[in-house]
Amino acid sequence: MDVLFPALREASPRPALRFGDRALSYRELAAVAGPLTRRIGGQARVAVWATPSLETAVAVVAALQAAVSAVPVNPKTGESELAHIVSDSAPTLVLAEPGADLPGPLAALPRLDIDPYARDGEDQELPYEPGEETPALIVYTSGTTGPPKGVVIPRRAIARTLDALRDAWRWTAEDVLVHALPLFHVHGLILGVLGPLRRGGSVHHLGRFSTEGVARELAADGTMLFGVPTMYHRLAAEAGGNPALAKALGRARLLVSGSAPLPLTVHERIAAATGRRVIERYGMTETLMNTSVRADGEPAPGTVGVPLPGVYVRLVDDNGQAIEESDGETVGEVQVRGPNLFVEYLNRPDATAAAFDGGWFRTGDMATRDAAGNYRIVGRKATDLIKSGGYKIGAGEIENALLAHPGVAEAAVTAEPDEDLGERIVAWVVRAETTVSAPPAAPTGPADPTDPIAPTAPVDEASGGPRPSASELVDHVARQLAPHKRPRVVHFLDALPRNDMGKILKRELHA
Repeated sequence: MDVLFPALREASPRPALRFGDRALSYRELAAVAGPLTRRIGGQARVAVWATPSLETAVAVVAALQAAVSAVPVNPKTGESELAHIVSDSAPTLVLAEPGADLPGPLAALPRLDIDPYARDGEDQELPYEPGEETPALIVYTSGTTGPPKGVVIPRRAIARTLDALRDAWRWTAEDVLVHALPLFHVHGLILGVLGPLRRGGSVHHLGRFSTEGVARELAADGTMLFGVPTMYHRLAAEAGGNPALAKALGRARLLVSGSAPLPLTVHERIAAATGRRVIERYGMTETLMNTSVRADGEPAPGTVGVPLPGVYVRLVDDNGQAIEESDGETVGEVQVRGPNLFVEYLNRPDATAAAFDGGWFRTGDMATRDAAGNYRIVGRKATDLIKSGGYKIGAGEIENALLAHPGVAEAAVTAEPDEDLGERIVAWVVRAETTVSAPPAAPTGPADPTDPIAPTAPVDEASGGPRPSASELVDHVARQLAPHKRPRVVHFLDALPRNDMGKILKRELHA
């Protein structure tokens, strides 16, 4: 296999990593990684206490060079989940920053503190690169349908994904990536840290997200920004009244959003304030990256773009048959194959076998495909595909319609059983602090006389508060989309439950 990080092998003097005011060049990173690879060499797996720090980045790089599988651990993981991860992955050593207070299951393991500025006498050469199928990382899923599963990611998947993004994003060694994402998952660690190192560029990690930090780094030498929708929502809200932030975002070469769909309203506000479009990409732990809007392609807001080079993507219907239509309307499950795929779920041959359909990985995500080949994710098969009144409806398009109302700050859409419809659409809404009502609504009712859904919808307005009312939002969705896609129940909340990546935890809404 080719060298994973050529600039590291060459001990380049170029800047590599910067976290806050602490930084390492490639030469310095090689000098500390070389001795560290020898200290951890021979281990089967090591756990990495994945704080957003220079120590975490150094630990993962050293493990990759030593051909030791690294298991990034979220420092906010609960006790029972952590116990499962440690028992399942069986690391023989934990790498952490000095002074970190490790919880029980990790505290019981041998520990090695990482000093990113340690020098062990003369520089030592890095070991030979292992084969491309060598497991590099074991990243645990969120565990929404049971105990988290360990996704075994080989070096091949990391290299091929990052090279495909080089093509799609025109990513070069001259790029300086700015981000503030956690380092225990694909987006923050593989794309955000290993991506710049693969290219020979550099990463500036803010440690903690702030609009001030983004403005400062992009106004200096930052050329790319990686974020999640909650970050871009805050940037959009502030950029309109903050010329310095708008100018900094506008000078970035590339703004990338991922991990969840970016609402169209945020796309529009960022573009209006900065003149710069945010592009979206689509991936998951098991597949790394599958599709992206291209940096040199046509703008495609609301979509996750086209398949990356070397990646094959298809939509299938409920019978597993490939969907040939590219009409932007027909919904199917996304299946993927290519060199970006994981090897297996650790210790779970049953789950691994069930995840594949004749070599195609079943993502569980539902999407449409337009005439230009762009995919639009409408939600998860298990939670976001709603079958109501004979229609298949994606929760994502209803959420976008709700967010287009000026009185809505946040929105989530789920389903619940309905004797007549099969499932009825339920909206969960956080109202904007200052709202402006939409134009008066026409009476709600089926525009199409063949619409089987009744014209009225029960609503929950018990929480009171400012407008918009539930009935106003129901009518708004009916006008924006179609009457059969309007919510049947509307709940108002102070906030939506989210995980560390900003993804809405829909299962907690009904709980």
